[in-house]
Amino acid sequence: VEDSVDLSGDGGVLKKLIKEGTGEEFPSTGCTVSVHYAGRLTDGTPFDSSYDRNEPFSFQVGVGMVTKGFDLGCASMKLGEICEVTCTAPYSYGEAGSPPTIPPNATLIFKLEMLGWKGEDVSILKDGGIEKFILKKADKRRTPKEGARVNIHLEGSFESRVFENRDCEFDMGEGSEQDVVEGVEIALQRISVGEQSKLILKPKYAFGSEGNAKFNIPPNATVEYKVTLNKCEMAPEAWKLDSEENIEQAKI
Repeated sequence: VEDSVDLSGDGGVLKKLIKEGTGEEFPSTGCTVSVHYAGRLTDGTPFDSSYDRNEPFSFQVGVGMVTKGFDLGCASMKLGEICEVTCTAPYSYGEAGSPPTIPPNATLIFKLEMLGWKGEDVSILKDGGIEKFILKKADKRRTPKEGARVNIHLEGSFESRVFENRDCEFDMGEGSEQDVVEGVEIALQRISVGEQSKLILKPKYAFGSEGNAKFNIPPNATVEYKVTLNKCEMAPEAWKLDSEENIEQAKI
């Protein structure tokens, strides 16, 4: 199809741009998007529309909450973008369809409008205090556990001003000794080796009610970090030996 982008690589999900979005960012896996959509069959029969309900539809990208084609379409969109995505049956409801509105083996056409998205909430309390956006995916999912030695690159910014930009290495659980804020260390448990993510940290997970004079961060400031997990080495088994055994080993 002319002017279409093949999102699936096999012609199963084709996207046609209707209105260009803004910025350079896209929603990453785990983000919760808010979209308007209108779905129709290839003969023009409408089967579902959030516009008709006058209520946007929200879901988490990349975790199987919606059909594959719908997911791929939304993940490819910039803020404010409007597009049309044509999804063949394997990327929709397959051989079964979804009676009574969607027949078996149906190709579906969606008009999609990207209203916005929030990062994945990786805070332990699920209080929205640590939002994560993947900027560069890792090849494999391998995340640090307690006690693992990590090597990371940090870039902290406040209102677009970079206040720290450095590499550091520490054992998970001891990041504060390297002046790594709590929100970064909590988020690292959900970051894979080779991944780069953007974090938006509420004050309680960053510099709190005191702020940070050295970095010129005021009290109760929300800050942003770009974090790259360069390396992660699991704790050697020797660390689990008690001190006497370690001393004996040291003599050998």
